Amino acid sequence: MSKIARAAWWLTLITGGAAAAQTPLWDNTGNSLLNGTYYFRHVTYQVGDGTGNLTYAAALYGTITFDGNGNYTMNSPWLVDSRGNNQQVSNITGIYRIAANGYGFLDNPFSDSIYGLVSNGVFVGSSTESGLNDLFIAVTQSSVSSTTFVGNYSLAYMNFPDGTPGATYDALGQLTADGRGNIGTVSFTAYVGGGATPIPLTETGVRYIFSNGAGNISFPTSGTPAIRGTQFMYISPDGNFIFGGSNSFWDFFVGVRKGTAPSFGGTSTYYQAGLSEDASLLNSAGFAVVGSYYGSLITTNSGTIVGHRRFEDVFGKGSEDDTYSDVYPTNAVGQYTNGSTQYSFSQDGAIRIGFGVGPFLGIDVALRAPTFTGSGVWLNPTGVQNAASFAPFTASVARGELLFLTGSGLADQTAVADIHLALPKTLGGVQVLINGIAAPIYYVTPGAIAAIVPYGTTTAIATIQVVNSQGSSNTLTAYVGATAPGVYVSNGYGIAQHTDYSLVSASNPAHPGDVLLVYMTGLGDVSPAIADGAIGPIPVSTTVVPPCSATVTTGCFDAYIGTAAATIAITEIVPTISGDYVLALTVPSGVTAGDQILSIAGPNSLTATSLLPIAVP
Repeated sequence: MSKIARAAWWLTLITGGAAAAQTPLWDNTGNSLLNGTYYFRHVTYQVGDGTGNLTYAAALYGTITFDGNGNYTMNSPWLVDSRGNNQQVSNITGIYRIAANGYGFLDNPFSDSIYGLVSNGVFVGSSTESGLNDLFIAVTQSSVSSTTFVGNYSLAYMNFPDGTPGATYDALGQLTADGRGNIGTVSFTAYVGGGATPIPLTETGVRYIFSNGAGNISFPTSGTPAIRGTQFMYISPDGNFIFGGSNSFWDFFVGVRKGTAPSFGGTSTYYQAGLSEDASLLNSAGFAVVGSYYGSLITTNSGTIVGHRRFEDVFGKGSEDDTYSDVYPTNAVGQYTNGSTQYSFSQDGAIRIGFGVGPFLGIDVALRAPTFTGSGVWLNPTGVQNAASFAPFTASVARGELLFLTGSGLADQTAVADIHLALPKTLGGVQVLINGIAAPIYYVTPGAIAAIVPYGTTTAIATIQVVNSQGSSNTLTAYVGATAPGVYVSNGYGIAQHTDYSLVSASNPAHPGDVLLVYMTGLGDVSPAIADGAIGPIPVSTTVVPPCSATVTTGCFDAYIGTAAATIAITEIVPTISGDYVLALTVPSGVTAGDQILSIAGPNSLTATSLLPIAVP
């Protein structure tokens, strides 16, 4: 069968005629990061109605060979799906593109491309733009054996057994492998559908065997919510990470050999991907939201996290950039929980897996990113962030957004522009080119630059490069979105003012009914249009994306303080200064006292990284 005929056959079989994958313009200088033969598993779920029922589910698994130059072959993989297929299929060929930071995509035989990230021989990703929910993981094939799989592991499992959200379940198991094929008793905690009560499970007589670098784990117990029968298992060369699933079902598990000392986090970047089902409204409203995502997160030594997920909600906003804040205990040993997710991590902190606590079901995996260095004029491949929220590099950028770029050799000295004047396109002998257009610059230092995305950045993917007297930097690529909201932060709180222009703070908190001015970046195009880097005009230019209202409910900005919806009255460029936006909102009556998360959502974007102090009479 020819490649074209085979592709058509797959698309007809699996998606019923979905459009063929498109190849975006993408940095491919990291193609060699995927090179050689890998074990992989790919599960796909097609949601068919507003309640979250699936109309199609499938697992594709086996080996995939990357040539290091952008071409791959799935080597006669196995397909098992809800249409009754359980068979080995002919080779599937395609292309992949990986940037220097490991971020990229590969053709997806189910629909459009799988986007994701690779680090130290592991690729994790999801299709996010396709209208399907899925998870793809691949790990370098190596000469591992039963002796590689030894020690204490946490295993997170997810299954959609009959395609209905009420029957969906996840489970977290604790197991000990002896390196000789014996596991014995495994204790699980499971959650089913919209239930928030954990279900304890025990499976006995569990064994495993390896052949040709892959393993089988046999679970004698069957049924729901137990893990079913025999599970194929793939393992990283160091034995710290395992993943796999059934040879007759479309389930998925990820696992990690747990550490015995604090190791997760520090000053690190992690790459992540996962599956989820938010069943919190299943019992009350009769529906659940199936999701899948990839992205990245940044940890600090103080125990804070700023994360990003490119999330696919096929019956919500579709593909959405979600930026969030979180915390982790720096003294945690092997595992910790943030309330909705139980995490386990390896001894070296390089791998973390997650298990959703009901009714927020799910599994995920995070990989510590490699350390990048460069010489001359050099942009850190992961060093593109929103200058307000510090959303990681996998988040889309927006026209008018102030970016924070990091690297080395970016400038000879520090130079800062006057924000009460139009920002220059060259500062301190430095230019930032975005799609070849000189961007307005706020400041430059040898290690960092703040620059604004030009309003003429109309392509789906932006290229970013720094040029100075020493030469040109490497070029980075980033997705472009309509909005990328980020709230500026000071002393832990979002920068907001009362109507008397006093700063909202712990000693001057906001109250229900107060109108606040919240200062931001990343709200996108404005009307009337203004020149790149121009000071905010009077009369003001308002954002093209309007605030949500009773008559405008989609394609708009909305806000929440905690869980209470806040009314937005104004979204505009700040008058008389350059490069910033302001949003005026009313604190809702139902807000809870204390430090509450401020969430700002736009079309295909959500940011929840700042706090507002609230006092309730």
